[in-house]
Amino acid sequence: MQAAERGACGLRCYKEGGVMLSTTEETLSIFALGGVNEIGKNMYAIQYADDIVVIDCGSKFPDESLLGIDLILPDITYLQENKEKVRALVVTHGHEDHIGGIPYLLKQLNLPVYATRLTLGLIEGKLTEHGLLRETELFLIDSESEVEFESIKLTFFKTNHSIPDCLGIVFHTPEGTVVHTGDFKFDLTPVNDQYPDIHKMAKIGSSGVLALLSESTNAERSGFTPSERLVGEHIEEAFTKARRKVIISTFASNVNRVQQVVDAAIKTNRKLALLGRSMVNVVSIALEQGYLNIPDGMLIEAHEINQMDPEKVAILCTGSQGEPMAALSRLSSGNYRQVDILPEDTIIFAASPIPGNERNVSRIIDNLFLLGAHVIYGTGSSTRMHVSGHAYQEELKLMLTLMKPKYFIPIHGEFRMLHHHSLLAESVGVQKENIFIVSNGDVVDIQNQAARQTRRIPAGNVYVDGLGIGDVGNIILRDRKQLSEDGMIVIVITLSKSEGKIISGPDTISRGFVYARDSDELFKEINQRVITTVNNLQEANIHRWNIVKKEIKQTLGQFLYSHTKRRPMILPIIIEI
Repeated sequence: MQAAERGACGLRCYKEGGVMLSTTEETLSIFALGGVNEIGKNMYAIQYADDIVVIDCGSKFPDESLLGIDLILPDITYLQENKEKVRALVVTHGHEDHIGGIPYLLKQLNLPVYATRLTLGLIEGKLTEHGLLRETELFLIDSESEVEFESIKLTFFKTNHSIPDCLGIVFHTPEGTVVHTGDFKFDLTPVNDQYPDIHKMAKIGSSGVLALLSESTNAERSGFTPSERLVGEHIEEAFTKARRKVIISTFASNVNRVQQVVDAAIKTNRKLALLGRSMVNVVSIALEQGYLNIPDGMLIEAHEINQMDPEKVAILCTGSQGEPMAALSRLSSGNYRQVDILPEDTIIFAASPIPGNERNVSRIIDNLFLLGAHVIYGTGSSTRMHVSGHAYQEELKLMLTLMKPKYFIPIHGEFRMLHHHSLLAESVGVQKENIFIVSNGDVVDIQNQAARQTRRIPAGNVYVDGLGIGDVGNIILRDRKQLSEDGMIVIVITLSKSEGKIISGPDTISRGFVYARDSDELFKEINQRVITTVNNLQEANIHRWNIVKKEIKQTLGQFLYSHTKRRPMILPIIIEI
């Protein structure tokens, strides 16, 4: 073998038998920062040498167990520790689970952001709200763009989804090509004429794909996703049959669906009102960017609805997932000040409930029926008022077949979805040992065409509570859970600083535990046990506050559980005089 010749980007080339061979001194690393083994807060990163490119930065909303939490973000500890290497944030599309965390990321890392036109418009709205717009570099890209850093080059390809302007990303590195699909489907009759670039995908695959990261949301569902165009036909039919007002609820970001609602309102001679902050914001941005076509004079304000003939009005609102403060929830409970739902109004749920939201959606549907409304609800397949924006099994196999990757990493989904996607990959020829089902924090390292998953980086959830970011952890959440379940009691005692004896008290205050006026005997017993505990500690010459508090909490905790089978939070307050 002849002496090595060093090339660009860490390549070392050898000549052996007249054939040029290449090995890389650097490692290509693929990081899962969020969006695997879960739905939401998608975030990934690709690193080669000293270049790190971040893909998406989403958020997700908390479930009922996360009391008081407003938003959940991915942990960016690794990016902060390597901030001098992070070159950019590249965004695949404008859904909240891909852009919702961007303002919080940019407060800690001032990165340039690359996105398509509609996506940039939605991001600008968020940055303006957080006071970050002037400080952030925003770059417009499309499917023909090329973005180049020292060792990584990015190109793009068009995909379909339930929001316009979606891209897949191709990372060209010295080690090989990595493809990230973003969220996608293959809709061959899209309502916005943004066709998936299948020919370009095939060309990328024919050039060789080292690793494919592909979404898995609908990996359990057989067949092909129906076209969005079918939904428009059924919306128009429902509008035509409706006797009074039509109220339709869908995702605000589903701009194509919004246009179909507008078209149905035009054909049935109805004015359209928008209810819900996110709906108003997204429609405003989409109109400004040219993604919606709404005739002048068609939109009306909420206060005008009750003044018009009901058969001349349609309402497009948020709340299809049962969000308590969204417009549809408030309408169903009669708490929307300017609009009433009356008997024979038609309510359309143009979205399927996301897993976990079924109970809230059911409650709203019940309320709507109580008001006498005609409600069209259920899964999208049963009502034909919704189709998914995510690829079914045959489309996932088509993407795998077009790309022909050596290594495959299923992303965007819970474990069962990733598992089913891995089986699909095997069925089209990807070797089982070349498939990596990862968790958040896992890293897939590839060097000299050999991949391994042997290390992890910090990962998890960062909670947003009001203005606080990351300052609410498991201990606080545990306390909130305890307070919500069994309430609390506060024990206030005043001690002599010199002698340690009780001067006044104890005074017991109950909140959410028992009703004080009906529990005199219980409170007397609590106070007596506190006095006995303090006196016993005094006799043992123990005066340290932390020990006194600990003994009070332990003694009362055992007593209260034995008498009430409840475990309230016990908060002793000691005042020394």
